[in-house]
Amino acid sequence: MSKDVTVTIAHVRAAGLCVHGTRTWFARQGLDFRAFLARGLPASVLLATGDAMAARVVEVAQACHEEPR
Repeated sequence: MSKDVTVTIAHVRAAGLCVHGTRTWFARQGLDFRAFLARGLPASVLLATGDAMAARVVEVAQACHEEPR
């Protein structure tokens, strides 16, 4: 099983999504956008929404996490 990476706003931007739209999406999902900005969220929380764009952002976060440093 892969590690539950922390998704941040940088991953949202890297996926080509806008911050304003993300804020609106968080409100619709009942998620705390300010907490997300401050600390990020576990990928599992975003995947639990079943949203395709959330899955895309998680894929970006996982790819960034797997890249050698």
